[in-house]
Order: sequence, then structure tokens, then C-alpha cells
Amino acid sequence: MDPADALLQAGEAGVQLTWMDAKVGDWVVTPRIGKPVEINALWFNAVSILRDLAADLDHTQDRVDCGALASRIHASFEPSFWFGAGGYLYDVIDGPEGDADLSGRRRDASLRSNQIFALSLPHALLTGEKARRVLDVCLSELWTPVGLSSLATGNRRYVGRYGGGPVERDAAYHQGTVWTWLMGPLATAHFRAHQDAVAALDLLRSMPAHLAEPCVGQVSEIMDADPPFAPRGCFARAWGVAEVLRAWYEISRGGAAKG
Repeated sequence: MDPADALLQAGEAGVQLTWMDAKVGDWVVTPRIGKPVEINALWFNAVSILRDLAADLDHTQDRVDCGALASRIHASFEPSFWFGAGGYLYDVIDGPEGDADLSGRRRDASLRSNQIFALSLPHALLTGEKARRVLDVCLSELWTPVGLSSLATGNRRYVGRYGGGPVERDAAYHQGTVWTWLMGPLATAHFRAHQDAVAALDLLRSMPAHLAEPCVGQVSEIMDADPPFAPRGCFARAWGVAEVLRAWYEISRGGAAKG
């Protein structure tokens, strides 16, 4: 944890740490050194859950004041990650990638799907108009009928098709390739932002057609980012199945509104 802003930072040359963990030999395709947006959204949720548990169990004398820590994370997050010119969240800050501001702080403005977790997790870091702006950008630039693209098409590193040998596949794995499991967080974020269950569930209604594709009744791991979004990778992936079911269940029952 950076004591200056209470955000989590990690990474070093040659090491891949986040879920975008493709590595070919010594080449880390997406190193994301610094403070990744989804890691800090998860960090805020972990601390917030501990805060709530401490209150429920009357652990008011714990060594770490999770309430105060959660407040610090929340206060630091938006000013640090909000990319006003784009209307979305920086992917990584305080690392070697991206442009430096007058203070020397670098922010990577690559438009990626990782930011959706700042909206979709139970303790959201963005709400209101800015949450809706992030959602709109994700829907216009990253959404496909079968998941979210891992990188926007306008980025010079974008790869629209997952194929070729191991090097080519790993180079595309998180550089545009669509991940089905991200459809769940997207639908949850949409419901939180608009409180419209029908519209949120509509994002999931294209998935049943995919269930008759490479493995009947299953959700593939990944898809090409370019149409026709052909299934790739594992033909049955647990987190793709689980996230679609979780989002459908929570939104249908109104549970996604919590937090």
C-alpha cells in the first residue's frame, strides 16, 4: 500500500501480476506495473467488507481502522484514476507506462475492460454521472454480444483475432481478445447505474446462442474481438458460465442493487 494515497501498487520488470498475465519467454505482454484499476477496486471492497464485519462483530478496537482506511482509498481513487478527456478510468497509474503530468505522475490511458469493476463490485467506487459515462464508453468501445474486449480497437497494440502459434496467441490474449466472463460485471454495472433490470438482462440475451457453438451448453473462455466473434481458447470455461449465471440471478432478484 502506498502510504501517500492508500492505493495498492505492485510489479517489477519481467513479472506479470494481474489477471492479464500472458508471458512469452522473458516478454511480459501486459506488465501493468504500478496501481492497476481493478486491483484497487478489489482492495477497496476487501477493506469495506472487513469494516462491515468488524462493525457486525463489535471489533471496534482492531489494530487497523478499516473504516478510516476505506475512506482514504475512496477519496484517492477518483482523482487519481479519472481520465476526464476520455470520460473513463485510467488502466494503471504511477507506473512506467503512459504520459506524465506536471508532477511526473504517469497514467496509462489504454481503454480496457478492467475499469468495469469500479462500478460492478458490491462497494462501488464510482456512482452517478461518472459511472454512467464509464459504462457508456465500455458499451460503445469494448462491448460485443459475447463479452468485453480487453483493449479498444483504436489502440496501436490491438489484435482483433486470436490465432497462430503460441507467441501470436499470447500476444493477442489481452490485447483486444474478448473475455466472456466480463459480461457478468458489465451487466451488473449497467443495472447499478440505471436500475433497469430489463436493459441489463438484455446484455446477456445473446449468450444462449453461443451455447450451441463449440461445446453444447457451455461458455467458451474467449472470442475474437473482430466480427463474427468466433469462439477461441477453452471451449468450456467455469468463470464464463459462473459470471453469466451470477449476473442473471442477482439482477433478476434485484440483489445487484446492493452496495
